[in-house]
Amino acid sequence: MSLDRELLALAETTVREAGAVVAAGRSRAIEVTDTKTSPTDIVTEVDLASERLIRERILDARPSDGFVGEEGADVAGSSDVVWVADPIDGTVNFLYGIPQFAVSLAARVGGVVVAGVVHNPISGETFTAVRGEGARLGDRAVAVSGCTDVAAALIGTGYAYRADVRRHQAVEMARLLPRVRDVRRLGSAALDLCFVASGRLDGYVERGLQPWDLAAGGLIASEAGARVAGLGGAAASETLVVAAPEALFDRLHDLLVETGFGDWPLEDRHPADGPVAAVSGQRPDEP
Repeated sequence: MSLDRELLALAETTVREAGAVVAAGRSRAIEVTDTKTSPTDIVTEVDLASERLIRERILDARPSDGFVGEEGADVAGSSDVVWVADPIDGTVNFLYGIPQFAVSLAARVGGVVVAGVVHNPISGETFTAVRGEGARLGDRAVAVSGCTDVAAALIGTGYAYRADVRRHQAVEMARLLPRVRDVRRLGSAALDLCFVASGRLDGYVERGLQPWDLAAGGLIASEAGARVAGLGGAAASETLVVAAPEALFDRLHDLLVETGFGDWPLEDRHPADGPVAAVSGQRPDEP
């Protein structure tokens, strides 16, 4: 068995075990233990338990590897392998009992993601990919949709927890929405990327993703036939992630440029009590 497939096997076993912890956590009262970027960006006790389990299982099996987790339990390794984990992607959905959240785990070798797993512990669906070998939902190979017309495309997206960033995103989305079939905001970036991989969404665009949001889902989408990138040839990053089938990507990319995506930096600040630009359709920096 190749190293990449060994890493996938370990990731899948670990994610399913963590998923059982997460699913069990939904059956009892959930305690919010902390917040991150804003008071609405929460951490629960189950996030922490899930990440702790993932880290322990991975490092017990491969003690020389590195580990990066959303909740900050990073470990510097001595091998070329670094694991990137999101113990619950979609924590707010989890808190409210909306069954659209996932455990996500990817393995990078020499900085390149080579294996990834995204598991929804409520639906039981598990998306997997190994670099160069395609993407799967359970035992079935998946592929992106055949959509080539951006006006007929169903696009997934997400919004930041910071109110100032959401204000900008509302302006961008107000311009995009009339130009596509519709937009879905489901609450889990990892699952959104997997939905592009399986044709449930035709495309996906979001700002503010972190490595643990993107690593596994991005590989799965890519291996299913999507291009996952930023604007103007940039790599997918916190600035912007766009995922779409190759036949749709350029058209979606050009529409995003036309409608003003990426015109402002994420660290920009505008008063929360200023004009609601989305109502008029004006750009955030216009008077």
